[in-house]
Amino acid sequence: MPALWGEYRWSGFVVLLERILTYGKMIKFSHTVFALPFALSAVILAQRQHQMIISDIFWILLAMIGARSSAMGFNRIADAEFDAKNPRTSKRDIPSGRLSLSSAALFVIFFSGLFIFSSAMLGKLCFYLSFPMLVVLFSYSYTKRFTWFSHIYLGFAISLAPAGAWIALAKSFSWSVLILSFALMTYIAGFDILYACQDIEFDKDKGLFSIPAHFGVKKALIIASIIHLVSFCFFFLIYIVFDMNLMYFCAVLIIGLLLIIEHRLVKPDDLSNVNFVFFHVNSLISTTLFFGVLADELVRRWM
Repeated sequence: MPALWGEYRWSGFVVLLERILTYGKMIKFSHTVFALPFALSAVILAQRQHQMIISDIFWILLAMIGARSSAMGFNRIADAEFDAKNPRTSKRDIPSGRLSLSSAALFVIFFSGLFIFSSAMLGKLCFYLSFPMLVVLFSYSYTKRFTWFSHIYLGFAISLAPAGAWIALAKSFSWSVLILSFALMTYIAGFDILYACQDIEFDKDKGLFSIPAHFGVKKALIIASIIHLVSFCFFFLIYIVFDMNLMYFCAVLIIGLLLIIEHRLVKPDDLSNVNFVFFHVNSLISTTLFFGVLADELVRRWM
């Protein structure tokens, strides 16, 4: 009997683990690395003038997880019909049947609640702002149905993360954090354009809007390059506005090099490197920013 009970418990654990992995794949949890370093960088910069409480960091991390998970889950539900028809996305968990719409909806409700609760633990202002924040995040899922500015809107929605982290720690807003938000917004918008080049024919066929579908791949890559040039300018502006030191300046130079590599790898007649650029190169850009800000702060304290 004990052996059967142990086997039953083990099988239950395996089922639970598989379910967690399925949800994680649905929302691409690993892609949290894009925005989270910006939010943590905002925390490091904000604590220069405002006292940092460990519990605030905990709730900020939970709020980030809640916001991103609910937004991605909602996006998967909203796009389920299109994902099922697109060969590139037809194997995703909802179109393939591994996850039901009702399960995905419960997932979104749970993580929306987590975001709202975590925001409430960070203060009344964060609690009140959590509701319009969810509206902004959820509404992105429908922008591709009527405007090719959807890439910019996605960047805007995600760029609220560092501003939110700043408010959570400082309990007030500062215009300076917008430099960090604009850097994130343009950085996200630029590589989302690159990513959308994979679906240009599908988007045209289904009447969906994107910069690649509207302008063509060649012009889309040029637009993405210009947007990333603007993004680099904001990364550099952080160096000036926040009076950063040499450590951060070196990080900016690395980010600039990574952006150049990113655009050298993706060509109008060869999109085979898009996925590599999307995750690996962009992950390096985000983490380089964070470690540049962190190194700056550590040197500042030792000096």
